[in-house]
Amino acid sequence: MTIIQKLVHVVLSILHRASYNGFDRINYKERVIIMPNHVSLLDAVFLYALLPKDTVFVSNTQIAEKYKFIMRFTSFITVDQMNPFSIRHMIKVVESGKPLVIFPEGRISVTGGLMKMYSSPSFIATKTGATVYPVLIRGLERSRFSYLNKKNHTVWFPKVSITVGQSRTFVNNPAVTRKQQKALMADQTLQMFQDELFRVASKSNVNLYNELLAAGTEHGFNRMVIEDFATTNTIKDIIVKASVLGGKLHERLLPAERVGVMLPTTPAFAILLFGLFKHDRTPALLNFSMGASTIHDCCVTANLRQIITSRAFIEKGKLQDKITYLEQHVDIIYLEDLRAFITLKDKLAGLFAFLSKKPSTATTNEVVLFTSGSESKPKGVVLTHTNLYANVKQARIMIDLTQQDKFFNALPMFHSFGLSAGTLLPILHGLCTYLYPSPLHYRIVPEMIYDHNCTILLGTSTFLQNWGKAAHPYDFQSLRYIIAGAEQVKAEVRELYMEKFKRGIYEGYGTTEASPFVSCNAPLRSLDGSVGPFFPGMTYHVEPVEGIADGGELWLQGPNLMKGYLLYEEGFKPVGEWYRTGDIVTVNDEGVIHMKARLKRFAKVAGEMISLQQVENVVAQCLGTPEVAAIATGDKRKGEQIIVCTTAPDVSVKQIRDFISAAHLSPLLVPSQVIHVDAIPFLGSGKTDYVTLTDTVAQIK
Repeated sequence: MTIIQKLVHVVLSILHRASYNGFDRINYKERVIIMPNHVSLLDAVFLYALLPKDTVFVSNTQIAEKYKFIMRFTSFITVDQMNPFSIRHMIKVVESGKPLVIFPEGRISVTGGLMKMYSSPSFIATKTGATVYPVLIRGLERSRFSYLNKKNHTVWFPKVSITVGQSRTFVNNPAVTRKQQKALMADQTLQMFQDELFRVASKSNVNLYNELLAAGTEHGFNRMVIEDFATTNTIKDIIVKASVLGGKLHERLLPAERVGVMLPTTPAFAILLFGLFKHDRTPALLNFSMGASTIHDCCVTANLRQIITSRAFIEKGKLQDKITYLEQHVDIIYLEDLRAFITLKDKLAGLFAFLSKKPSTATTNEVVLFTSGSESKPKGVVLTHTNLYANVKQARIMIDLTQQDKFFNALPMFHSFGLSAGTLLPILHGLCTYLYPSPLHYRIVPEMIYDHNCTILLGTSTFLQNWGKAAHPYDFQSLRYIIAGAEQVKAEVRELYMEKFKRGIYEGYGTTEASPFVSCNAPLRSLDGSVGPFFPGMTYHVEPVEGIADGGELWLQGPNLMKGYLLYEEGFKPVGEWYRTGDIVTVNDEGVIHMKARLKRFAKVAGEMISLQQVENVVAQCLGTPEVAAIATGDKRKGEQIIVCTTAPDVSVKQIRDFISAAHLSPLLVPSQVIHVDAIPFLGSGKTDYVTLTDTVAQIK
């Protein structure tokens, strides 16, 4: 290392409070290619000060010309995309034994996250047999030398960490074409960086209130992160209000770990959560769309003796009957009553909490969500703050976000999709989320998206369909991402959004037990008909299921997987080594998931396993309407029979049988009976309520 390199190293380390990890793992005795992510103009300067003096850098021709007064201190190769000899030159450098630094993104990030990857670096690695060392540069994306603007809270001297990841080798696959090989190499490089970025971003023993403090430090405490039709809230506002409300609640709550929360998706709900997180209280988020007795079952399951709610919400939601029933069993705490007792002293304490930035010392750090109770009694899903934080970080790595992005979240926060993706993800990354209390306001939701220039919309297939039908074609002009989860996106919904709004839908897959995302399509990696690749940090295997030839049951491991279940009158049951999803999937060689059906949504008819989802799809095509739901009921002769419910009038089994025959589909998809219903029931999350539907069919029969 030269004197200039040492001087640069000292200056940068002091100015940026820099930390360096893993550089001792690089074995310079072998052929070496160093692949860093590219977030600023300073990336190469830092690496120049850290790597041996004979290291050769690969530079864009324009950058090399623009900064030639700096580049003259290094050995470099300029890359001209029109000149194929550039790659040959790089190969010769590696074969000569000199370390080669090449940025696989080819350009500086304009989002702070990963950009598309080029296959050239991994191609060079395969040609030379070189060991590849990914290098993760974090912090410089906030530098004034990045390609982000001042609205992204850029500073002159951000804190920087540079980490060398696990070494890799790339090998050619002779079984595929050269074009396929290039695509495969680019994908493998992207996955390598996603895995490494998640590894260095991972934490244990997370408290989400403390992560809110960290978000303020990184993005600015005056950064607005929550908005609704009446208020705006900065990170500072949330900290102050959460400290005041959490402190007041702490005086009022019984000495028990968990407390029920029954509120719509509003800023008050988000602020309340952070207040509970700070004071070591575990919120159990109750689904107010359930029946009163089912909500009480949730209270018994989680041992809840108190529920926090709002008088205004109960009145507007016409939930008084439910509250009257619940009051017989639990203590109801109204936010309006708490506000009446907040004093000047309490407000000053909240301001002091902000000024001191004192972290929470909470030790429990959990959230409880509930399953729909489709099997029997609802189960409590215990998610730790570490689980939720891991999923938020996984999503941020998969999806490119900028500080100009604004989420629109009308999904209920008792649903993990609305809680994690719609609320925690934006807030903890200094992004704004517009919270709207009901996804059922089909005409209002598109107007809100249009009025507030939202760029990211979250929804289920059902909600997206109804919003899309009600919207003007220009209402969604500001949207960059439309992300769907919780249920399979219907073909007609995709067509509606492409034809009416010229917008595609990125479908993901998740489960409450996974906080919730397991996979998601995104511009960097997307495959039609799939639910996308696995999130980084997850491992899986597909377990064969008797009677199902195509696919198997998905089993999962990962840092976003729940701590365990709370079972009715049984208590806590920890998750095993693997989590069984109950979903039938296939996974291709690139780790992309194709959903088949829920294992529980198969009927066994005369010994054959029939997918109820497939029956629904076929009948919907036949009738030209998505208002179709299939259930299985007992049958003495065949074991089970399939019954289709639809809002379409005058539908016969013969009509469906003729359609299936003409389409040359399996006759096993023909239902035994078709029943007309006034409406298909839905859960608060937007999924079909098969439990209620089964009860309805039983009454009709």
